[in-house]
Amino acid sequence: MPLKQDSITVGGTTVNAGERKYIDLPLPHLYSHSPVNMPVHVIHGRKAGPRLFVSAAIHGDEINGVEIIRRLLHTKALENLKGTLIAVPVVNVFGFNNKSRYLPDRRDLNRCFPGSERGSLAGQIARLFIDNIVSHCTHGIDLHTAAVGRSNLPQIRTDLEDNPGMLEMAQAFHSPVILNAPIRDGSLRSVAREYNVPVMLYEAGEALRFDEIPIRAGVRGVLSTMRHLGMLPMGKSRKTPASSMLSHGSKWVRAPQSGILRVMKSMGKHVNEGDILGYVADPFGTTEEIIYSHLSGIIIGRSTLPLVHEGEALFHIAGIDDADDINGTLKQFNHEIDPDMENLFS
Repeated sequence: MPLKQDSITVGGTTVNAGERKYIDLPLPHLYSHSPVNMPVHVIHGRKAGPRLFVSAAIHGDEINGVEIIRRLLHTKALENLKGTLIAVPVVNVFGFNNKSRYLPDRRDLNRCFPGSERGSLAGQIARLFIDNIVSHCTHGIDLHTAAVGRSNLPQIRTDLEDNPGMLEMAQAFHSPVILNAPIRDGSLRSVAREYNVPVMLYEAGEALRFDEIPIRAGVRGVLSTMRHLGMLPMGKSRKTPASSMLSHGSKWVRAPQSGILRVMKSMGKHVNEGDILGYVADPFGTTEEIIYSHLSGIIIGRSTLPLVHEGEALFHIAGIDDADDINGTLKQFNHEIDPDMENLFS
């Protein structure tokens, strides 16, 4: 029989087995002296098990994850939780309030880990998150979107060489694509690895937008991952979700000149090396450059802005060879999330 788990203390607040508490982690005040807090929800199951953190808005304008966590916390399945769920809907509160990716000092929080108690604002927030969230956990899921002016196909990014169990954990999320992505210095993933906490990123949608399909897929993915970890009972559905496509590398295709972008290949489309992705022309149509794909695979991200400068990243392509797998996987994924939107990413 699973043992009853001990209490957990987050930010000076003790949460006993079977309890659920909302905790405010104090952050530096605004210059107006108004207090600022990082919101933390702790659901501490009665029985011992994995401890998972789910975080969002490390980049303050990436708000899909905020809604994913809100819906997750209202899911009845959590009544049967084994282990602990620590949910942080807004990590970068300052950026979130300013509708900005960055902190007020223009630092990217996800390049400032592990941080310091006496460092910059970003460093202090990073240190607070590591000490109060990551240090208590065994696994993590960090929710992201593309940056402003771009959109991402729902995908999991993780370093598959970093932890033997990461592929199975990533597959359990049931996103269309798993991208083997190296860990970057200063990121949350890089420091969590030092605590032996495997973390995967869910990337989906666009900054400053609520994208319904990525949000639904995110809620489903987190719950499915929790079932895989043994935190929730297995579901009763007899249908097998679509298998994720695995990519070990990706490339950005950039604008060959400045001008107006015309897109010929949409998100989720399979492309072959040498295929035409679009055109960039000057506003008067006197000069025009063709944009070619540099590899075969699937478009997992692209610019949503038609006005581009030379060298700007336009299409993000993950290397996948089998076109039949791409079309079938995306069709099944779309039908699972919303039968009325089967052709959204296909």
